[in-house]
Order: sequence, then C-alpha cells, then structure tokens
Amino acid sequence: MADINLRGMGVALLTPFNEDDSVDYEALGKLVDYQLQNGTDYLVVLGTTAETPTLTEEEKKQIVNLVVTRVRGRIPIVLGVGGNCTRAIVEQLKANDFEGIDAILSVVPYYNKPSQEGIYQHYRAIAMATRLPIVLYNVPGRTGVNMTAETTLRIAREFKNVIAVKEASGNITQMDDIIKNKPANFNVISGDDGITFPLVTLGAIGVISVIGNAFPREFSRMVRLSLSGDYASARTIHHSFTELFDLLFVDGNPAGVKCMLHMMGFIQNKLRLPLVPTRIGTFEKIRDVLHQLNIKC
Repeated sequence: MADINLRGMGVALLTPFNEDDSVDYEALGKLVDYQLQNGTDYLVVLGTTAETPTLTEEEKKQIVNLVVTRVRGRIPIVLGVGGNCTRAIVEQLKANDFEGIDAILSVVPYYNKPSQEGIYQHYRAIAMATRLPIVLYNVPGRTGVNMTAETTLRIAREFKNVIAVKEASGNITQMDDIIKNKPANFNVISGDDGITFPLVTLGAIGVISVIGNAFPREFSRMVRLSLSGDYASARTIHHSFTELFDLLFVDGNPAGVKCMLHMMGFIQNKLRLPLVPTRIGTFEKIRDVLHQLNIKC
C-alpha cells in the first residue's frame, strides 16, 4: 500500500453539464486546471458533489480518465467507490483498473440502514478486497444511518489500509471522540466546510470541500493557516465565508456551488434530474455575497 498524504484541502469535484444534459468535459478540464493552479491538495472524483448516481458507467470512465490525465500525478486523486451492495463494490475493486488513483472514498451503505455490525462487516469486505488506501465516509443525513465513533475506531484499528474517515455527521462530540481515541495511522477529515475550522483545532487534518470548487485558493489557505496554528488569521477567512456556507446547501448540493461557478464563468448552471438549480432567491443572495467578496460575476 502506497503512502498518501491527505492533509489539507481536498476538493469534491463536481460534474459540469451542457444545456443538452451531456457532460461538459471541456469545462471539467478547465475546473481541474483551476484547482491545480490554486492550492488544492488533492481531488475527490465521483463523490456526492459529482452527481455520480446520475452518471452512466461510460461517463464515469471518461471523467476519471480526464482527471488522471490532467493531473499527471501532481496531487493525489481519491475516487468514490461506494454503494449499498457490498458484493458489487468488492467485485468492482477486484476487477477495475485503478491506475492513477491514490485512494478510494467509500460511503456508509445508504437506504438499507444496516446495523453497526453490518457497517463493520461491509468495510471489512472492502478492506480485504483492495490494497488501495480507504477513506470511510460517514454522512447520516444522506445514508439514513450514523456510523458511531465505536464502529469507526473498530475498523480503523483492525484494517491498516483504512487510513481516514470523512466525517459529515455534524456531531462534534462524536468527531472529537474519534480524534481522541484513533490509532496513529488513522485521521479525521471534515466533510462539512462550515465546521472545518473548529474541527482542525480539535485535531482533524483538513477537509474534503465543496466550496473549494469555487474558492480553492482562499479556502485552502484557511485550512493551512488552521493546521499551522495561526487560528486568528484562519478564523478571519472562515468568517468571510459564513454566509456562503449556508447558501451552498439551502437548495441542496451541488446546486449552490454550481450557481457560484456559473456566476464566475466556469460552467453552465445545469444539474441532472432529480436535482435542479437553486431558487431565484438563493441565486440573488449568492450573487450579492460574491459582490461583497469582490468576485466578478
């Protein structure tokens, strides 16, 4: 298993679409370049923010190939490989070519609502099916079930290729429990932009960010300042984004960040059903905040 450094700001890369609903590969390439040029530490491909459930298998392959080719090993790439059928994930891990991929991000099974023992057995099967580093992803607001600190720590202690958890439970006490009791080779990554600053002060190593799609330079700087202990400077940047954090998700993800990037001239304001763009009121509020931040749109 190769070493991978996920300290800092990873960006959960979105998928741009054309007006005809096709993937806008040209815009995606430009977005990857924008991340490379502005301090992003690693990219997460085919996660929730990428609207992955709406993509075909061929589109997923083309997206991965484009990102791997564009990045050329300059920063790590983490690939979303998850689902609610353990057997299917294991078969995918054994059969697919992961050339250019440095780690996988695998979400807690959704819809099935497994028990804690079921979650453990799910990740046990995944860990034994691959030599790639694995990042767990706990997001109970989407999956319908919370992976407890006890289960997370059990997995972390038993499987050396499970290297981190992206924690998006919103439960600071739970996250702090994991940070306090984790093994040395395991880390906690924020799964929520709005709590990244306080979570880093508790010992998290960074964030897998949505807002970083639009503001990689500024948000990665906030993360680095936090990690270096310059909390006063980091707090100032954190507070400058407070209103945008709320607007990002009020109409669902990635509607908010796609609206921002559309205003900044990167992409069409297009999502695939069942997701739709932000409401006009949210659109206008985002535009006003971007103007306050002196962002041209």
